[in-house]
Amino acid sequence: MVSLVSRRGRTLQRYNSGCRLVAGCIPYRFKKMDKPSLGDIDQAIEVMVVSSQKGRELMFPKGGWELDESMQAAASREAFEEAGVRGKFEGKLGKWPSKEQDKIHHMFAMRVTEVLPQWPEMNTRERKWVSVAEAREVCKHAWMREALDKLRELLSTSSWQDNCSAQHALTTLTENSILSCT
Repeated sequence: MVSLVSRRGRTLQRYNSGCRLVAGCIPYRFKKMDKPSLGDIDQAIEVMVVSSQKGRELMFPKGGWELDESMQAAASREAFEEAGVRGKFEGKLGKWPSKEQDKIHHMFAMRVTEVLPQWPEMNTRERKWVSVAEAREVCKHAWMREALDKLRELLSTSSWQDNCSAQHALTTLTENSILSCT
């Protein structure tokens, strides 16, 4: 059984030169298409955004990186707690200081493999799959838009696209095999 309780408090938070260290990710998935249009990654993927706790903003899942976990584990925990998703990390997108607050945000790309029906913050946050263009519009912080640009760059690389094409072919083969067995 999955715990539906979020971590609370700041006693285990990591700081560097007075700045709180934050880890997060941009959860993404491929749209259901006959063949992914990898030449235009904006058309091939959707990203998940979540509402802030007060419900006024949409953003990517993120939160404090704690002393007892790796940066990637913190990003994974935040994706689970805030968005109710699990997935495979595809790479670090970078780090960005927050201009308004004393925080440094470390962001990862996460290909979603599981969307959970229940998650710890489901009563305080909404989650939503949006296009890349819509994410650019709704994310108010410039650093989030920059992280989204880094995701687009990562997913547009030829080595990543070759891997993705092979995965798509395997998925199609598996789906066709399953259909022919029924």
